[in-house]
Amino acid sequence: MWKPGGVAALTLFLQCWTQAEAVPPECDPNFILLQEEVSCLELLRNNHSSGSPGCRGWWDHLNCWPHAAVGDVVSQPCPRFLHTTGQVFRNCTDHGWSESFPPHEEACEYGFNQSLPAEVFRSQHYFMLVRIMYSVGYALSLVSLTIAVIILCVFRRLHCTRNFVHIQLFLSFILRASLIFIRDSVLFSTDDHFHCGIYPVGCKVATALSNYSIMANYSWLLAEGHFLYSLLSVSLFSTRRCLWYYIVLGWGAPLAILIGWCSARYLHEDEGCWETRRIWWIWWILRLPVLIFITVNLSFFVCIIRILVAKLRTQDMPGSEFNHYRKLAKSSFLLVSLFGLHYILFAFLPHKVTHTTHQVWNFIELAFASTQGFVVALLYCFLNAEVQNELQKRWRRWRQKQNLQVETRRPRSSLSQSGGGPTNISLIMKSSSLPESDQI
Repeated sequence: MWKPGGVAALTLFLQCWTQAEAVPPECDPNFILLQEEVSCLELLRNNHSSGSPGCRGWWDHLNCWPHAAVGDVVSQPCPRFLHTTGQVFRNCTDHGWSESFPPHEEACEYGFNQSLPAEVFRSQHYFMLVRIMYSVGYALSLVSLTIAVIILCVFRRLHCTRNFVHIQLFLSFILRASLIFIRDSVLFSTDDHFHCGIYPVGCKVATALSNYSIMANYSWLLAEGHFLYSLLSVSLFSTRRCLWYYIVLGWGAPLAILIGWCSARYLHEDEGCWETRRIWWIWWILRLPVLIFITVNLSFFVCIIRILVAKLRTQDMPGSEFNHYRKLAKSSFLLVSLFGLHYILFAFLPHKVTHTTHQVWNFIELAFASTQGFVVALLYCFLNAEVQNELQKRWRRWRQKQNLQVETRRPRSSLSQSGGGPTNISLIMKSSSLPESDQI
C-alpha cells in the first residue's frame, strides 16, 4: 500500500492549492479526484469478482486498481491533475497488492512532502508583493507621462523636434505600462484558469505585445541618446529629417524583432502563454537586441560626457555660453545615465545565482523599471525650465482673465452710492493722487 503519510501530504497540498486560488470545478484537483473515485467504484462494482483468487480492485486515493490475478503486474498513469506522463506499477502477490513502484514522487516527477505547501505559499506571497510594487510604479508612471504628453502637445511654443522625440519616448513608456496591466489581467485572471492547461490565443498576444512595448521602450531610449549626442557633436544636423529616422528605428525595429520571436515561438516552443524560457536561443532573440541597445546607449553617454568636459575646459568661452554648457552637462548626466547606466547592473546579471539573490535582484529591477517613466517625465517635462515658464505664463493669463470677468460681471449698483456718485474706493484713489494742499 501507499504510505499514509504521502496521502496526508498530498491532501494538504490539494487543500492549500484550492484555497490559494479559486479555479473552475473542471480544473480543481479535488474535484478531478472525486470524479475519478466515483468512476473507479462504479467500474469495480460492475466487474465484481467475489470469491475469485487474486487481488481485489480498490481505490488508493490516487489511482484505480482493477481486479488482478496473483503474479499480475498492473500499471496506472499518474493523477490527471499533475499533467505528467509517468506510470505507477503494483504487483498482485499472495499477500495482496504490493507497494507502488516507482514511488509517485519519482514516477510523476513531483514531491509530495510536508514542505511543499509552505514553499508554495512563500512564493505566492513574494509574487504578490512584487506585483503590487510594480503595479503602483507603473500606475504612477502612466499618470505622470500622460500629463507630460498633454503639456507638450497643448503648448505650441514647446513644439520642436527635441520635444517630439521626448513625446515618442513618453508614448513608449505609456504603451509599456498599459500593456503590462493588460498582460497581468490576462495571465493572472482568477475567473479563467486557462481551461486546465489549454491556453487561449489572447494570452499569447498579450505577452507578445508586452514584449514589443519593452523593445520599443529600449529603442526610443537609444534614439534619445543618439539625438543628444548628435546635437553636441555634429555641426550640421537636420533635426527634422532625423525625426523620421527615429520613428522608423523606435517603432519599426522592435516590430521586426518581435515577428522573428513570434515565429520561433510558434514553431519551436508553443507552450503556455509564451512566458516560459525553456529554449534559450529563442529568448536571446529578444535579449540580444536589448543588450545592443544598452551598450550603444552607454557609449553615447561616455562620448557626450567627453564632449561636454572638453567644451567646459575651453578658456575663451563667453560667460553665457559657459553657463549653457554647464546646464547641459548637468541635464545630460541626469538623463543619459538614467536610461543607460542602471540597466547595466541587471542586463549582464548571471542566471546561475541562488534563488534568494535572484528574487532580490528581480525586485530591484522591477522597481527601477516601473518608476522609470515617472522619473523621465519629471526630468524631461515637469522640471524643465522652458515648460515651467510656459505653465507660469498660461497661469498668469488665466488669472488675469478670471479677474477681468469678475470685474465685468460686478453690478454697477453695488459699485456706486445713491445718486450714482463715485464709489468710496474711487474717491480714496483720487484723493491720494492729489497734492497735499488740495486734499481735504
